Amino acid sequence: MSDPDLIDDEDLSPASAPAEVLEARIDASGVRLDKALADAFPTLSRARLQALLAEGAVTRDGVVLTGGSAKAQPGLYVVALPPVAPATPQPQAIPLTVLYEDADLIVIDKPAGMAAHPAPGTPDGTLVNALLAHCGDSLSGIGGVARPGIVHRLDKDTSGVMVAAKTDRAHQGLSALFATHDIERTYIALTRGAPSPSKGRIETRIGRSTGDRKKMAVLKAGGREAITDYVVQTTFGEPAKAGGAPMAARVACTLHTGRTHQIRVHLSSKGSPILGDAVYGSGSPAIPVRAAIAEAGLSRQALHAAVLGFIHPVTGEQMRFETAPPTDMLRLEALLSEL
Repeated sequence: MSDPDLIDDEDLSPASAPAEVLEARIDASGVRLDKALADAFPTLSRARLQALLAEGAVTRDGVVLTGGSAKAQPGLYVVALPPVAPATPQPQAIPLTVLYEDADLIVIDKPAGMAAHPAPGTPDGTLVNALLAHCGDSLSGIGGVARPGIVHRLDKDTSGVMVAAKTDRAHQGLSALFATHDIERTYIALTRGAPSPSKGRIETRIGRSTGDRKKMAVLKAGGREAITDYVVQTTFGEPAKAGGAPMAARVACTLHTGRTHQIRVHLSSKGSPILGDAVYGSGSPAIPVRAAIAEAGLSRQALHAAVLGFIHPVTGEQMRFETAPPTDMLRLEALLSEL
């Protein structure tokens, strides 16, 4: 299960089960049970597993286990994750930039700093709160109490085009499109250096980082398939040496899957992390680029969901929406162009 708002774009199916059941066979014995479980279920922390053990949510071959300090025994282990207790979002009169709206769906240009839906640490001020006020009671319950209308998400600090459902039929239809990746999605990123070659496809598997569970990473095994096409549109600043990389670049990325932090992880894996990305932006930009970031007032990752295209799930009409990056990114790009 993904942490709230740790994603650039993710498919959320209305048919997903209210609770998740994980299974793994453990062959080793003599190791502390909580450690063996943490190795077998890498998406769960040891502390979380200890809590689940205390709740009686872990079984071995059908027998309930309760103590993490006991020694693991070989067998089939099952962890039953309880459903997340749904919050009840309240309407809030937050201004929205509406690009399109009809009886079934609404398309908005989400500002950076707005989470998609309430979550721990972000109880209100979210897109859901704004949509409940804008759309009225008709939105309540569409796709679930906690995330009404939400069929995909943008990371809190990623700006750009999002679509939300206003009816059950639109929610089901949009969710199906995202599940099969029948959606046109293009993002604009400003990066440190530039990926090489200047155009290509990044095809990896992405999953939780083994070194930092709050981050995603490219994995050699496990995870989920992630595909991003990219093209360097503009470069900024002369390379420090012949054949070297420019100081920065504007890169267009087209998603073919929607994994957690996909674009941020993929560009970082190419050695060109997104400017302003505090999580995946390892290494420091050149001094002139750092100065431009400060002058532009950029306090987030320079990533914008510029294009969203899809077939209307009710009318069958081809829809396509495109917006320019917001002021902070435009200002930064203008400053970079002077390097």
